[in-house]
Amino acid sequence: MSNMVSGKLAPHVVQIPIEGMTCATCAGRVETALARIPGVSAQVNLASESAHVTFDPDQAEPAALIEAIEGAGYDVPSEHVELAIGGMTCATCSGRVESALKAVPGVLEAQVNLATETAYAKIRRGLVSPQQLADAIENAGYEARLLDSENARQAAYEEEAGQRLNRDFWIAATALALSAPLMLPMFGVSVTGWVQMLLAIPVQFILGERFYIGAWKALKARIGNMDQLVVLGTTSAFLYSMYLLIGYQAAAHDAPASAGGGHGHGEPHYFFEVGAMVVALVLLGKYLEARTKRSTTLAIRSLMALRPQTARIDRAGREEEVPVAMVRVGDIALVRPGERVPVDGVIETGASALDESLISGESHPVEKIAGDRVTGGSINGNGFLRVRTAAIGRDTMLSQIIALVEQAQAKKAPVQQLVDRVSAIFVPAVLVVALLTFALWWLIAGDASKGIINAVTVMVIACPCALGLATPAAFMAGTGAAARAGILIRDAEALEKAHLADSAILDKTGTLTQGKPSVTDILPAHGVDADQLLVLAASAQQGSEHPLGKAMLARAQGRVLIALDSFSAHTGKGLTARLADGVALAIGNRALMGDEQIAIEELAPQAQALEEQGRTAMWIAQLAPQRHLLGVIASADEIKPHAKEAVARLREIGVEPVLVTGDNERTARVVARALGIGQVAAGVLPAGKVAEIEKLKAQGRHVLMVGDGVNDAPALAAADVGIAMGGGADAALNTAGITLMRGDPLLIADAVGISRATYSKIRQGLFWAFIYNVAGIPLAALGLLNPVFAGAAMALSSVSVVANALLLRRWKPRG
Repeated sequence: MSNMVSGKLAPHVVQIPIEGMTCATCAGRVETALARIPGVSAQVNLASESAHVTFDPDQAEPAALIEAIEGAGYDVPSEHVELAIGGMTCATCSGRVESALKAVPGVLEAQVNLATETAYAKIRRGLVSPQQLADAIENAGYEARLLDSENARQAAYEEEAGQRLNRDFWIAATALALSAPLMLPMFGVSVTGWVQMLLAIPVQFILGERFYIGAWKALKARIGNMDQLVVLGTTSAFLYSMYLLIGYQAAAHDAPASAGGGHGHGEPHYFFEVGAMVVALVLLGKYLEARTKRSTTLAIRSLMALRPQTARIDRAGREEEVPVAMVRVGDIALVRPGERVPVDGVIETGASALDESLISGESHPVEKIAGDRVTGGSINGNGFLRVRTAAIGRDTMLSQIIALVEQAQAKKAPVQQLVDRVSAIFVPAVLVVALLTFALWWLIAGDASKGIINAVTVMVIACPCALGLATPAAFMAGTGAAARAGILIRDAEALEKAHLADSAILDKTGTLTQGKPSVTDILPAHGVDADQLLVLAASAQQGSEHPLGKAMLARAQGRVLIALDSFSAHTGKGLTARLADGVALAIGNRALMGDEQIAIEELAPQAQALEEQGRTAMWIAQLAPQRHLLGVIASADEIKPHAKEAVARLREIGVEPVLVTGDNERTARVVARALGIGQVAAGVLPAGKVAEIEKLKAQGRHVLMVGDGVNDAPALAAADVGIAMGGGADAALNTAGITLMRGDPLLIADAVGISRATYSKIRQGLFWAFIYNVAGIPLAALGLLNPVFAGAAMALSSVSVVANALLLRRWKPRG
C-alpha cells in the first residue's frame, strides 16, 4: 500500500466491513462520518454491510476511519492471524517482530512467541491483510509464513456467520413463543395483566436488547435509525400498558369489591402484546433478511471456494506439498488429472483440457499445451501438467476477479443517491408524524389510548429497511449472476447505464474477429502439390514473428519442415529465404514478385477474388534451382463463430451495431457485410473512434463501446459504458466498466441483458418500498392498521425486497 506517485503516496483503497447497520439511514450516517475526514471518500453498502473507502495517506490514517465508524455508533469486526516466523534468535528479535507488526495500520494487538517461533495478531478486517503482516516481518529482516490459508480464514468467517444466523433464529423463535400467549385475549381467553407483563419483559428488554443498543449508539452519534423507531414504538406500548396495569391495581386495592379477577372482568385491555409481538416479528424479519442477504454473496463465496489450499511443488527433483501461500513465482507446480490448478502460470510440459467454467463462464473445457497460460482454480482434465508459477496471492487472476466483484458490490448505483437523500430525513420526519398522530387523536378525538397505539403503529410501519436494501441487494445479486457467466461488472454506474444502451460501437479486430490471421486458402500452381507448397512456405517462415508467418507455421503444425539456411526480410514486400536442401524461395506481395520477375498470371484471377473477400494473398515463388511460381496462400482474420448471431441479438434487444475499425475500407466492408452491419467507419485511429462516439452521443444516443481494452482505451472511456473483450489473465486488468472474461461476442448482448434485468429489480424494489411507506403511514395515523400487523408487514417488506432481488440468480446468459 505504499506506491509512490510523483513523490507522494498514492491513494489507498480499502474495503471495511461494518456491523450494526440496520437501515438506509445507518448507511448514510456512516458515509457522512467518513466523508468528514480530510482526503477520504466513501460509499457504504447496506446489503454487503461494508464501506468502500478511498483515502489519501498523507491526510488520513486508517485509525481515523475506524474512529469515524465507531463514533457514528457502529462496529468494525476484527480477525486473528497466526504466522510462523523464521530467523529469530533472541528476545530482541521477537521484540523487533512485534514492533513491526504493531506498526502496520489496522493491527490492534500483536504477540510474538520466541519459543514456538510464531506470531499472533488481531487485525481489523478489511484495513489490513495477513499478507501485509508477512511483508512487514520480512521487511524487518525475518521470514514469515501464514499458518492459516485464505480459504481457512474464509471458512472460519463463514462458520461465524452461520453461528450468528443460528443464534438469531433461536432468539426470534423464543420471542415468538413468549409473545404468542399475549395474543390470547384477542380470542376471548383471559390472561391477567401481571402474566402478560412477565411474558413481555424478557421479549422487550432481553431478547430485544439489540434494538436498545442500536438506538443508544445512534442517539450518541446524533443520528436517527430504524432501531430508534422500534424502541420508541414498542417501549411506548409497554410503558402505557404498565400505566394501565398499575392504575387498575391501585383502583382494585382501593375498591376490592370491584376487582373482577382477570381480563374481561373489569381489567382493562393492555397492549403488552403490541410491543412484544412487534419485537418478535422484527427479530424474525431480521433473521430472514440476514439469511436472504447472505445468498446475495453466493457468487463471491463460490469464487473463494475455487482457491486451492495446497500445491505440489517440484523442489530439486523432489515432490513437496506446501500451502499455496508458500509458493513463489518461478516454482514448478505439479498438477495431476482431475486436480485444481493451484497457481497462475505457464505450462512447462504436458497437455490437457482445462475446465475454466467457474472463472470465465466458458462451458467447454479449453485445450492447453506447453507454453499456454493457465489460471489458478481451473480444473485439470486427463493430462499431467508441470506449471511454472507466474503469479501468486493478490496478483492471481482469481484474486483479482474476487476483488473486482467485491469492490463493485460495495459501490453505489447513482439511483441510490436519491434513496440516501430520502433516508437522511426519513426517521426525523416519521417521529414528527407519530407525535402529530398522538396529539391529534388525544386533543381532537379525546382518546389518548388510541393516540398512543396509532403513534406506535406509525413508527413501526415506517422503518426504512426495505428502502435501503432495494438497490444494493439487486445490484449484488446481478453482479454475482454476471460473474458466473463470465461478465465482470466493475461498478454500479456501468451496470445502471448499460440498461439504457441503444448503440454499440464495435471494434473489428479481436472483438468480432479472432484478432490474428489464419490460413484460409492454399492455391498451388500447375504441377505443384498443395501440401508441398505449405511445407516450403512454412519452412521459410521458421523463427518469424510476423503474424502471417505464424499463421503459416500454425497451419503446417505436425508436418516435417526443412531446415532454414538463410533469411532476408524486404520491408513492405515480404521475404526471401534459402532452405538447407538448396531451394531458394520468395514469399510476399505482387511487388516482390515483380522485383523477382516471377510471372503470376496463372493465379492472378483467383488471388484477386480472394482479396475482394478481404483476405491477404501471399505469393510463393521458387528462385532456385529454377525460377517459377509455386502458388498463393491466403490468410484472413477470421470472423468469430458467434459474431453474426451476436450482431443479430444486439438488434433484437434494441441496440444498433456500428463497426468502427482502423483496418482498410475493403476489409471492413467485407466483415460488415458478412455480419449484417450497415454502419461502418474504416481506417479510424483511436482519436477517431472517440469522435464517432461523441457524434452518436450528440444525437442523444446511449453508446456502448466494445473493444480489446488496449488501443481502444480512449474510446472505452469516452463511451457511456465501455466493454472490454477479455482473454486470459489480462481480462481482470482492463479499465472498462464491464469486462467480458472470454472473447465471445454473444456476451455483449448478455451484459446489456443482465443490466436491464438488474435495473428492473431495482425499480421493483424501490417501487414497493416507497409504496409500502407512502400507503402505510397514513393508514397507521388514521388508526386503520393494527400495530402487530404493522410489525409483521414491516419485517416481511425487507425480506420480500431481498427475495425479489435474489430471483436474479436464475438469470442465465443466452450465449
